[in-house]
Order: sequence, then C-alpha cells, then structure tokens
Amino acid sequence: MQANHLVRAVVVPLVLVAGALGGCGDSAADDASAKVCAARDDIAKQVDKLKGLTLTTATTDAVGTGLEAIKTDLSTISKARGDLSDERREDVDAANSEFSAAVTDIAATVGGSTSIAAAGADLKQAFQQLAASYKTSFGEIDCS
Repeated sequence: MQANHLVRAVVVPLVLVAGALGGCGDSAADDASAKVCAARDDIAKQVDKLKGLTLTTATTDAVGTGLEAIKTDLSTISKARGDLSDERREDVDAANSEFSAAVTDIAATVGGSTSIAAAGADLKQAFQQLAASYKTSFGEIDCS
C-alpha cells in the first residue's frame, strides 16, 4: 500500500509538470517575432557585407548572393507578419515597405551604370544608401 502512495506522490506531480510544460511554448506572435528578428539581423549582416564591397571585390556573385539573401529575409518577414501583434505588424510593415523600396531603387541605379568607374561609384553610393535605409527602417524594430 505504501509503494502505491509513493508512486502516486512521485508520478502525479511529474505528469502535472510535464503537462504544464507541454502547454508552455512560444505563441504564434512570439514565433513570428523571432522570425522577423532573425531575418532583420541577417539583413543587417548582408547590408554590412555589401557596404564593404569595393570595385575590385564587388563581383556579380557577391552582390547577387547578398541581394538574394535580403530578398529571402524580406519574404520571411512578409510571411511572419500576419502572426504579429497589431502594433508590431504596423512597425514591421512600415520598415518592410521603406526598405523594399530602397532595394528596388538601388537595383535600378546599379543596373543603369554605363562604365566600370560609374558602376563602382554607383555601387558604393547604393550600398551606403541601403545601409542608411536599413538603419531608419529595420534598425528601428526592437528585437530585445
């Protein structure tokens, strides 16, 4: 009889704790926020890489890889936005809109270069603008 009580005394609390822990998980909003923040952080990393390119290091692959990663990050943010709180969604939408417009403008500017020297100057200016746009858009999103 005492063994039965001992089993109940140990097993029942363990089952209750396991059940409580199983119910604790990130909410959809928390999960979406984590995805947005991870994508935001990757955008910052890609912008820094692009900003550091020079005429001699700015290969088509390097630029294309960085811009493709940013495009993927923007897509991740767009997909996650629906699960964010209303206030957070408004902030993310505004940042996404501003930054996406900057990326589009930069792609048009760089694509219009007519010489290597002009392309180098355009790239440097474009990536500095991209960094500035990031700072005023996604850089304002609180991920702490």
